[in-house]
Amino acid sequence: MAASSPAKLAIGLVTATAVALFPATAVSAAPKPSESKLRAELKKLNTKVDKLIEQYNLKRVELAEAQKAAETAKERLAGAERTLAETEQRVAEIARLRYQNGDPAAVPGYLLIDNGPSAAVLDQLTAEQQALVHGVAKARDEKKKAAEEAAALATEIREDTEVVAEQREEAEDVIDDIKEKLEDLVPFGTGRNSDGSWAPELPSGPDNITPRTQLMREQVKKNFPLPFAVGCFRSGSSGEHPLGRACDFMMSTGGAMPTAANLALGDRIAEWAIKNMDKLGIKYVIWKQRINHGSGWRAMGDRGSITENHFDHVHISMH
Repeated sequence: MAASSPAKLAIGLVTATAVALFPATAVSAAPKPSESKLRAELKKLNTKVDKLIEQYNLKRVELAEAQKAAETAKERLAGAERTLAETEQRVAEIARLRYQNGDPAAVPGYLLIDNGPSAAVLDQLTAEQQALVHGVAKARDEKKKAAEEAAALATEIREDTEVVAEQREEAEDVIDDIKEKLEDLVPFGTGRNSDGSWAPELPSGPDNITPRTQLMREQVKKNFPLPFAVGCFRSGSSGEHPLGRACDFMMSTGGAMPTAANLALGDRIAEWAIKNMDKLGIKYVIWKQRINHGSGWRAMGDRGSITENHFDHVHISMH
């Protein structure tokens, strides 16, 4: 057997190195999570955010109650201190009068013995003073305790608030990420031409709507909790309804103004439809007496009723 040439040896070495660095079986990318899994995770994270907000609010309530208790204790202490000062002044005045003169009129309202207040009166005043001093000391202790508790709670709330804010921010970041992934899962409408235009489609199925319209309707149902019926095919009218290329998503019973919540829901549906226009093949959206072809909302003329002015339903027309 002839000896291998240096060139062949070099080629063999390079080949062996390549095999070692790049194995024949490449590691396949992790599969994308399913839409149902993403939606379940989104629901779980929304629940987590709600709990974080609830915990934060409860902490704020606890702090307010502690601060109120401390203020009440402070007021009670101030009142007791005023009473003590008045009582001390009275006792001091009586004692001064007792030593300075023996005028019974100098101490009105008290039983006087030997030209001065009786010993029983002084004892009574002294006992009252001691009781007040004890009450003030108790109030002072309560105030100190309440103030310490409020300060400790305030520190705890500040720390908890920082944690809650971090947890909330983290959860909202994940929610935003999931929402983006859910948007990526919105499928492309059928019949898209290579130049970006949309080929006409025939209505089909029992609903008498085109495949693109059916896809759009199902995506809206999947992404939003619709409160009322959805009407698509309608004969004897103008526009895309008789062609099977439009749907009305009712936000109230026909002819009635929607509730504030359903008006907000209609706003979200309209915004979602505009955002996914190019993907689904949406031609235009009408909502609240405005029309949007993808280049912004334009006001429409008054047609005379809530329904005709599209205040009770979001209208989506397809190419």
